[in-house]
Amino acid sequence: MSDNESEGLEKELDGYKKNILEVNKGWLEWEKDLIFNVRTQMGYEIEYDAKMQWGCSPTETLLASVAGCMAIDVFYFLQKMRAEITEFKIDYSGVRKADPPQYYKSIDLLIKVKGEGLTPKKLDRAIALSHDKYCSVYNALRSDIDVNVRYALNDENS
Repeated sequence: MSDNESEGLEKELDGYKKNILEVNKGWLEWEKDLIFNVRTQMGYEIEYDAKMQWGCSPTETLLASVAGCMAIDVFYFLQKMRAEITEFKIDYSGVRKADPPQYYKSIDLLIKVKGEGLTPKKLDRAIALSHDKYCSVYNALRSDIDVNVRYALNDENS
């Protein structure tokens, strides 16, 4: 991808990335035991359960949010690079510190993508844009977290 193409792609992102809710709101309410219900301002619900019997843990959704944010960015960037995506999936895992605060020490993301017009160069560029500049969730995490992103293009490992 040439520098001119990269600049054009980033200019196209201005509208996409500027359409954010500057203030995010919601509520969290205790249900019973250590179970809490969350409702976002858009009306989505999440159930948190410390014992993970009736709901997920907040750290699970944090990890899923890193993958989700990167997925949206990378998918969008690849489309703008004229790739025709037929399948897209991210397998993710995170390793947490054993003692409190039990933050993630490392996160691994494996992006599996199939389609036409996909190249390692396009994937590397899309991942770099998300990781270095546009993924809000990743950039909100601790700076000492080791985040590793790999991809499998048309079932080949990179």
